[in-house]
Amino acid sequence: MTRTILDPTGERTATTRERAARPGSLAGATVGLLDIGKARGDVFLDRLEELLRSEGHEVVRFKKPTFTKPAPLDLRHEIASKCDVVIEALAD
Repeated sequence: MTRTILDPTGERTATTRERAARPGSLAGATVGLLDIGKARGDVFLDRLEELLRSEGHEVVRFKKPTFTKPAPLDLRHEIASKCDVVIEALAD
């Protein structure tokens, strides 16, 4: 089965990107939760953080300054340096 993933970042031509490998387990991983600033995304992330922490996972929270633009480079670097996996909240 072939899947086409659309990237909403405004590129004029399609770019081929490899999907990131998913870990087999979250055991020992630091999980980053990224709130992109859309309405009620924080509600989803609050509950997800509660569930992850109850299972003993380390969780670090981040928030984009605005949902209308990609995360700033320094925020992306911080997330990459502190987290093994990231979950992004997309809610409205």
